[in-house]
Amino acid sequence: MSGHSHWARIKHKKGVTDARRGRLWSKLARNIIVAAKRGGGDPDQNLTLRYAIDKAKGANMPKDTIENAVKKGVGGGEATNYETVYYEGYGPGGVAVLAEALTDNRNRTAPEIKKIFERHGGNIGAAGCVQWMFSSKGLIMVPIAAADEDKIGEIALESGADDYVKSEDIWEIVCEPAAFEPIREALAKAGIQTQSAEIIRRPSTTVTVDAENGQKLLRLIEAIEDQDDIQNVYSNFDIPDDVMAAMGN
Repeated sequence: MSGHSHWARIKHKKGVTDARRGRLWSKLARNIIVAAKRGGGDPDQNLTLRYAIDKAKGANMPKDTIENAVKKGVGGGEATNYETVYYEGYGPGGVAVLAEALTDNRNRTAPEIKKIFERHGGNIGAAGCVQWMFSSKGLIMVPIAAADEDKIGEIALESGADDYVKSEDIWEIVCEPAAFEPIREALAKAGIQTQSAEIIRRPSTTVTVDAENGQKLLRLIEAIEDQDDIQNVYSNFDIPDDVMAAMGN
């Protein structure tokens, strides 16, 4: 499998250190604040906020921290104005990389991202250089043990999914954003627990990389994700299973 889902599984296997968990919670809180400020504090009426909260819950963020972030967003307690900015470029092996940031200072964030690209064998590009390769899709991951193929296939196809595939120990269900909620609701109604569910940017084509470039690329993506303003990183890499095994990931 390629890109975002592949990277998500790698991170899940590696686990999260306390330092990274703290950084992740800070980013997720920022995402909740911005979503609440832009669309209101009711997740039933503000899907962006609902997805932000769900993602925070998936990262085991405490309930009171989530509630405080929502209050900051709707109550004006957060004076900082954040904007969504995309940083685009190429990593080792010619792989496209798209980074989504929430920043209050482009003049600070852009040079930092540029340095990260350069330090890890990549090159940052002009706006639009790779974003056209990515489209918004829903990605829902279900542990293999949670349901057999007949049940997953029935729910996915009847609820409007584009496709579903088995990837190692995970069912990956891909859909248009409009079908995301119906599929999640159908899975919940069937008592099927999801590992993750989010709207992502999915590449239209992929680039296969070898072990050497694969290692460099994963280090680049990890370094970009560690930057404080970055919310999401998407890529169109594909690392074959035998190469992944050789890399030890």
